[in-house]
Amino acid sequence: MHPSHPFGRREFLLQSLLLGSGLLAGPSLFAGGPRPNSRFGGVRIGAITYSFRSLPVTPADIIRYCQQCGLSALELKGDTAEPFAGAPAGPKVREWRETAGMEKFVELRRMLRKAGITVYAYKPNALGERNSDGEIEHAMKAARALGAASVTVELPKDPSHSKRLADIAAGHKVHVGYHAHTQATDTAWDEALAQSPWNTMNLDCGHYIAAGGNNTAASLLALIEAKHDRISSLHLKDRRLKQNGAANVEWGKGDTPIREILQLMKAKRYRFPASIELEYPVPAGSDAVKEVARCVAYAREALS
Repeated sequence: MHPSHPFGRREFLLQSLLLGSGLLAGPSLFAGGPRPNSRFGGVRIGAITYSFRSLPVTPADIIRYCQQCGLSALELKGDTAEPFAGAPAGPKVREWRETAGMEKFVELRRMLRKAGITVYAYKPNALGERNSDGEIEHAMKAARALGAASVTVELPKDPSHSKRLADIAAGHKVHVGYHAHTQATDTAWDEALAQSPWNTMNLDCGHYIAAGGNNTAASLLALIEAKHDRISSLHLKDRRLKQNGAANVEWGKGDTPIREILQLMKAKRYRFPASIELEYPVPAGSDAVKEVARCVAYAREALS
C-alpha cells in the first residue's frame, strides 16, 4: 500500500466513481444506450476474459459483462472463441483446428464490435510445445480474424519454441506476447525478443512484483520504459512483494504500482493496452463482474 494514497480514500473514490458512472447498475446498463468506452487519458484499458472464469463465458455473456463494467477492449481466451466457432471437446480439437475455417471468428469479431468491444489479444490453448504447426497456424489466423494484434502464451523454457512461434507468427503478421509468472526478471524475455521482432512481452506487473528480490516497483517502471517498444500488452493485478507474502489482493492494497504504471503510460503515450486480470479472491456478496468494474473505476480515477 502506498502511504500517500491510503486505501480508505481510494475505496471512497472507487465507490463514488462506480455509482456516478453507473457501473454498479444492472445488466441492462447499456441496452439502447451509449456503448462502453474504457480508454482513459489515451490509455486503453481492457481485461482478459479469464477474469470472468467463475461465470459462464459464452460470447453473449462476455458482451454483457463488458457492458456492465464499461469495458470496450479484451484479451479474449480460446474457451470463449473456440466453442462458438464449433470446436469439439477432447482430443478431436487438434484435427478441428488444423482444418477449420475462419468464418465464425469473423462473425464473433462483428458481434463484439457491434457492442463496442474490440479484441487486441487472443489466448487460445493452441500455442504450446505439444501443439502442431497446423494448430499454431490456426491460432494466428483466428487472431487476425478477431482483429487482434497479438496472441499471448506463457514464456517457454525452451527457446527453440519461441523461435518456432515467431517464425509462424511472422507469416501472419501477428505478434506473440509472452507472459511470465514469478520467474520474471528484467532479462527473462531477452532471448525471445532477440529471436524476432514478432516476439514481444505480455508483461504481468503483479507477478513481477510478487517475485521479489531485485524486482521492485522502481525496477518495474524502469523495465516498462526500457522495453516499451517490445511490449504488446500488460497484465494488471495487485500483488504483494515476496517478502510481504506475495498475495493477490484488491487493487490499492498491494505493492504493485498500478497507479504509477498507468500514469507512465499516459505521460509517455504508450500505445499498448493494459489488461485487468482479476485474480484476488472475490469478496463475499460480490462477483467477478462487480470486481472488474471496480478495477475499471480505479484505472479511470488514476488516469483522470
